[in-house]
Amino acid sequence: MGKHFHLFENISKVSPFEGPQYHLAPSYVFHLQTAFMGFVLFAGTPLNFVVLLVAAKYKKIRVPLNYVLINISVAGFIFVTFSVSQVFISTMRGYYFLGHTMCAMESAMGSVSALVQAWSLAVLSFERYLVICKPFGAFKFGSNHALGAVVFTWVMGIGCAIPPFFGWSRYIPEGLGCSCGPDWYTHNEEYHTHSYTNFLMVTCFIAPLTIIIFSYSQLLGALRAVAAQQTESVSTQKAEKEVSRMIILMVGSYITCYGPYAIAALYFAYSPEENKDYRLVTIPAFFSKSSCVYNPLIYTFMNKQFYGAIMETVFGKKMDETSEVSSKTETSSVSTAS
Repeated sequence: MGKHFHLFENISKVSPFEGPQYHLAPSYVFHLQTAFMGFVLFAGTPLNFVVLLVAAKYKKIRVPLNYVLINISVAGFIFVTFSVSQVFISTMRGYYFLGHTMCAMESAMGSVSALVQAWSLAVLSFERYLVICKPFGAFKFGSNHALGAVVFTWVMGIGCAIPPFFGWSRYIPEGLGCSCGPDWYTHNEEYHTHSYTNFLMVTCFIAPLTIIIFSYSQLLGALRAVAAQQTESVSTQKAEKEVSRMIILMVGSYITCYGPYAIAALYFAYSPEENKDYRLVTIPAFFSKSSCVYNPLIYTFMNKQFYGAIMETVFGKKMDETSEVSSKTETSSVSTAS
């Protein structure tokens, strides 16, 4: 796992496992890291927990069409509990003091959780495409489909995260030495880091993003076709605007979260060694960790049924009748217009 390697040996012999890395940046930069990771930890934990709480409390939420939404918060809660928490306390100390083994475990757990969330978003978009666009005729998203989708996301997450434990790439401290991630940087032939980077780019960023863009573009196209046939339908025009806004929000959030990390990985993997500043990877790495905050806000709090259950559980506001609707999510109301 690269126990005797760290990225900044040419600057200091002090390993990120052995002492503060204040020689890499001014102290205020580490304080900003701590503040940001503290926000992610103390915002992401209750946001994901309350989603899981209402899912456990309200049986009507535990329907097949909500399984993937719940899965996103399961992965987010694991992410914030086992990965973000470690990075937070490490930034307070200025180095990853927890050691080599925990570095690998933190990175692996973070990778699994992030990949499960990414593939869940892809599955969610494809499910909406199948239910609303009906490309193969009437499709009912049943329990078996939902459970299969959830299992698929975890198979992809675990399958993409465990190779470094078996010699295909490795997990090492990244950025300012307070968090860990795959070795994007060294072009190490012994660990085959280059091929692993390519593997992750295709299976864990490009493929989910392609599915998301395809599914939502088909969804929007189907809705516009309906709108063209019903030019005076106010509900259809309203649904089209809602779906357009949803697509921009969901695709934009996905790219904002994982895009900078993917670009950084490709840059360090393919650019010449000269003038590389590995400290910059701290920024995209932290972008990716923020997903456990805004994913539950976008995908569950904006769902009427989840929102109503959360308001009743947390604030004692009784759910109104509009919260009792089918949990196909906001966009599934489009199907009524088609």
